[in-house]
Amino acid sequence: MSDDMIFHVKPALAASAHVNASRAGLMGNHALNDPEPFWLEQARRLDWERAPQLAGGGGFGGDTRVSWFADGTLNASVNCLDRHLADRAAETALIWQGEDEDASRRVSFRELHEDVCRLANVLKSLGIERGDRVATYLPMVVEGVVAMLACARIGAVHVVMFAGLAAPGIAGRLRDSGAVLLITADEGRRGGKRLPLKAAADMALAELEADGAGQVRSVLVVAVTGSAVPMRPGRDRDYAALVRSADRACAPEVMAAEDPLLILYTSGSTGAPKGVLHTTAGYLLWASLTQAIVFDHRPGDVFWCTADLGWVTGHSYVVYGPLANGGTTLLFEGTPSWPSPGRWWREIDRHQVSGFYTAPTAIRSLMRDDPSALDATSRQSLRVLGSVGEPINPEAWLWYYGRVGGGRCPVVDTWWQTETGGIMIAPLPGAVAQKPGSATRPLPGVCPVLVGGDGQPLEGEAEGHLCLERSWPGQARTIWGDHDRYVQTYFSTYPGYYFSGDGARRDADGYYWITGRVDDVINVSGHRIGSAEVEAAFGSHDAVAESAVVGIPHDIKGQSLAAFVILKAGAAGRPGLEAELARHVGQELGRYAAPDLVVLTDDLPKTRSGKIMRRILRKIATGEHDELGDVSTLADPTVVGALIEKLRR
Repeated sequence: MSDDMIFHVKPALAASAHVNASRAGLMGNHALNDPEPFWLEQARRLDWERAPQLAGGGGFGGDTRVSWFADGTLNASVNCLDRHLADRAAETALIWQGEDEDASRRVSFRELHEDVCRLANVLKSLGIERGDRVATYLPMVVEGVVAMLACARIGAVHVVMFAGLAAPGIAGRLRDSGAVLLITADEGRRGGKRLPLKAAADMALAELEADGAGQVRSVLVVAVTGSAVPMRPGRDRDYAALVRSADRACAPEVMAAEDPLLILYTSGSTGAPKGVLHTTAGYLLWASLTQAIVFDHRPGDVFWCTADLGWVTGHSYVVYGPLANGGTTLLFEGTPSWPSPGRWWREIDRHQVSGFYTAPTAIRSLMRDDPSALDATSRQSLRVLGSVGEPINPEAWLWYYGRVGGGRCPVVDTWWQTETGGIMIAPLPGAVAQKPGSATRPLPGVCPVLVGGDGQPLEGEAEGHLCLERSWPGQARTIWGDHDRYVQTYFSTYPGYYFSGDGARRDADGYYWITGRVDDVINVSGHRIGSAEVEAAFGSHDAVAESAVVGIPHDIKGQSLAAFVILKAGAAGRPGLEAELARHVGQELGRYAAPDLVVLTDDLPKTRSGKIMRRILRKIATGEHDELGDVSTLADPTVVGALIEKLRR
């Protein structure tokens, strides 16, 4: 698709947006030329116990010690709850929508504040102190949000694990973080199935005890389905009974700006999960600022980010960003098309969602549904649509914009990472025109650089490795327990820069096009091919719903392309379809880009947030079945075995 397909900002939106083109320019120039006063001005978004006089930052050399607002003190839960009580205590802070369409709950700021204080008091009664790590292993229930904010209230560090993890993944995160308390549930619900969460947690705890690492002293069990589960006396306790009897007032701990707030585990290219550490003030400010300006937040907005709480997207844009901004956030227990297609669209109408934020893989999946399910809903409440997790292909962008948003809603295609804490590159809806498939421009204060293979920055139109040359408040401070790995992973490849691990192209308008992970950039006979580009070519075929492309070794070419393709409903595989798809890609991009291997599949190995695990596909394609690394974060681990068996046949 041509770079010159541009969707300009609608005049009415430009006139009403918090950040229009003029203000965006002023903010960008202020951040670039006078960063200290700029960031101190932005810090006023938060309520401080002691307001900072220093913004800070830090260089990317040496041991890369970064700090922001280091002389300030505050509490994250106060910023999400207490400061809203005077003006909007009775307003809805959180909407919980259950998998059952008739099951929903609205929680006011007052009610959420009381629930958080009660749990905070329970945690203190169980010996949890400032700096202790508290882990959660919960489905998408209100208690997950309460647990995060209760930890923040007393200065504990939360370690949120998504409910699809298997026992080894749970055990590894508990062991590495040193968590002393775990909050889990009897079961979870997903797609009409029950998930045995307590059973998986028990297996993980037994593994730790067998290794002599039984540091988890207490387990709180939330009754989600009401099913009977084993409870170990002295360790396991009923969550509801404890919270019900606790005091509903809890004075917040005064935290230093750089005190740890959360540890979040993410897989690296080696497959070994690493605990990314975010601190209190900088992370909270970045989540609040980016949610406000990227989604043009307004009073009364209902914001729905579909991510699991166990992922950074859920942390920043289900919990901290929306609540810090005093908005209403939607927490959804179910799946996009269960029990019938159109479920998401019905929920948008039911709850009058104004901002909707989801992953390209979900969008492409929904494109396969019967269009009547979408047509049966109005979606007139929508004002801004967002995309997150990986580059969105132009076909999916256009469908999202035209069919879901009715051509009314800007699409903010966002680039960021667990390590950045929040959105870094995205079109501000009232300020920046959109190009389908492009993340467009950096946010104010974000300074991207494209670096060539020789380590030198590239100017103008260019393609290279995406780096950042300045710190920003939401930057992760370290990897828990391994600062050397932090420096090695992010700052050693290109000294003086943060290396994102992603490749990108910058066009003549200064727009950034993310080409995928650098290890997903494939060199075929001297041609550098981004996986996202090839996947977009697959997506332009009328039979293809979704694809994932990886590079595999080739004796002559150096690398060749292997593609795993999901077909649209009704586009059943037919003889010769694999070759037809390879030819189609060659016709779209050039013969050099035609894959040598095309595998038709019903599903791809994805995390619960929708990220395709391409490192696993690469191992499957090359037959390295014993070196798959960590697969515990997959939404459906059985996909791996099915693909291995398919390639063996």
